[in-house]
Amino acid sequence: MRTLALLRWFAIAGQLTAVITASSMGMEFPVFPALLLIAVAGGMNLWLFLQAPARNSPDSVVFQLLFDVAQISALLGLTGGMANPFALLVLAPVTIAATALNARHTFALGIATVALITLSALLAIPVLYPDGSAIEPDPLLNIGHWLALVIGVFFFSGYAHRVTVELSATSNALFATQMALAREQRLQHLGGVVAAAAHEMGTPLATIKLITSELIDELDDRPELAEDLASLRDSADRCAHILRSMGRAGKDDLLLHSAPLVTILEDAAGPHADRGPVLDIHATDINIRRDPAIIHALRNLIQNAVDFANKHVVIEATHDDHALSVRIRDDGPGYSPGLLARIGDPFLTSRRAGAQREGYEGMGLGLFIAKTLLERSGAHLNFSNGGPGAVVDVEWPLDRLRVDDRAALGENPHQQS
Repeated sequence: MRTLALLRWFAIAGQLTAVITASSMGMEFPVFPALLLIAVAGGMNLWLFLQAPARNSPDSVVFQLLFDVAQISALLGLTGGMANPFALLVLAPVTIAATALNARHTFALGIATVALITLSALLAIPVLYPDGSAIEPDPLLNIGHWLALVIGVFFFSGYAHRVTVELSATSNALFATQMALAREQRLQHLGGVVAAAAHEMGTPLATIKLITSELIDELDDRPELAEDLASLRDSADRCAHILRSMGRAGKDDLLLHSAPLVTILEDAAGPHADRGPVLDIHATDINIRRDPAIIHALRNLIQNAVDFANKHVVIEATHDDHALSVRIRDDGPGYSPGLLARIGDPFLTSRRAGAQREGYEGMGLGLFIAKTLLERSGAHLNFSNGGPGAVVDVEWPLDRLRVDDRAALGENPHQQS
């Protein structure tokens, strides 16, 4: 609102200067009606300045710019019409509209501008020189001026709208790129932390397991502690298994480049198959690229489902000629509605407080890692609530993952004997 009012003050100052200058030079035209039109514009601006600062709605902007076009056109009609050298300024409101409004509003204002320009040209009152002779350009020149203004309305508005759309698209793309780079940077930092943790935790875990085994042997007369010690030893074994898996990541997959979809899902779900909830896997018969990053990401999604499920987790995979989809759903409490839009951000608790399984101490990084790895592979993720439970849909373009196992093998290497 303030921007429109400020622009109108500049226009009022210019109009007032032109009227006073022409009148002082002895030009004869309806001075009082012209000053009245300028005063009306000033009154409009004073009313706007008395309002609380706020953003205008599109309809309000159209109304104000239409007022400006009507006021300028009326001034042109009072001061010679197409013979007025300031007629070009009637293009300003529609150009402003093209930078701030959508194409429909801009086009409507452009049509109104053409109609008002035409009326001001047809009903114009000639301006008289000090000697009483009228300023009347050649009729063909008047038509040329009118046609130039009409062309200018559509050219300037179309050009300004196009440039604004392109700048907006570029700005959005730059923002998305900055977000992606920031996420990649966070993931790289996280990868360094994970690698350091895997290296440093090996010895403490071995010590914990050794001491636990010794305590089990020495405290065989304390059956009330046996279950806790056995659980502690099993947890240490699981941590050691995870560290070994992290150390082998990628090494076991050098020669296995593709596998059936169901095998990959079973590989991803394997570490969580015996944690309580039943895992059901349903997949179509298709071979896809075996990418350790995708397996690790799916494993994180499945872990999240298992952590919060009551009794059941279902993994369904389907494909058609264009896309491959994987859906992971559980029968837990689902995602908190207020956090659905932020799922995938680091250190975000994605479920309702108190709903996780006993012993869960997540840092909110699993979904962040999974989302980043899957999006890097070309996937699109959607998180929702399925009533009951949470639902994660992952979809890839089929050509990003599908492999042709029937393709011809390359030439065998020749060895010199």
